[in-house]
Amino acid sequence: MLVDTHCHLNFDGFDADRAAVVERAAQTGVMRIIIPAVDLVTGQEGIALAEAYTGVFAAAGIHPNSTAAFVETELDQIAVQAAHPKVVAIGEIGLDYHWDDSPKPMQLRAFEAQLALAARLELPVIIHNREASDDVIRILETWAATLPPSLKERPGVLHSFSASQAIAERALAINFYLGFTGPVTYKNADELRRVALQTPVDRILVETDAPYLTPTPHRGKRNEPAYIPLIAERIAALKTISLDEFAAATTANAERLFRLPKMAEGA
Repeated sequence: MLVDTHCHLNFDGFDADRAAVVERAAQTGVMRIIIPAVDLVTGQEGIALAEAYTGVFAAAGIHPNSTAAFVETELDQIAVQAAHPKVVAIGEIGLDYHWDDSPKPMQLRAFEAQLALAARLELPVIIHNREASDDVIRILETWAATLPPSLKERPGVLHSFSASQAIAERALAINFYLGFTGPVTYKNADELRRVALQTPVDRILVETDAPYLTPTPHRGKRNEPAYIPLIAERIAALKTISLDEFAAATTANAERLFRLPKMAEGA
């Protein structure tokens, strides 16, 4: 069994066949899917889908590219969403210096406010980082030092990891997990594969970020959770372990980080 720990199943690219997407995922052994929010509306959409599908869970939060008009009162609404029993994290939150959708000061303000909320709610975080590694890791190191015991070993995940080995090591040192997506299968991704190889198996999550970042050999088409085994197979091969062993490890990681119910408990 596998878990897709980051899939935008609520996005309109899935409107025509969402139920079939969930079924295809299950047929490939991907029994659970986590939907991150990018704003308050998508947070509610994720919750609705989590209510509709047994194996679907959600996160609540505001993506950095959605923070241009951020106000503190939005934290109250995130907290309400986070109280839902199938919301397992705050996210995706973080910093994005690639796009110019939100000024850096607003991104930083929203990021730090949501980290504080996550600590108060004792929920792990799903971190978005695009071309902002130095600021992201600096902020996370400061935040991690203040966490309650319940979060010390499971503070969160650096989603779709694409930074350097040095950043990976700093993240692992504060007990973060690293999420790997389709690019780890790409021909020119040797550096990313080196990071994956160096990352302990007990700190790896597999994600699609669907409908984006489709792995080889389906690159250029819409991504979906059924492609998670392609990512898992590539990393398992790097580590010279079986797919079954890798799947068991990453599933246990997802269960530990997000406190997902075991499959035997009806997840």
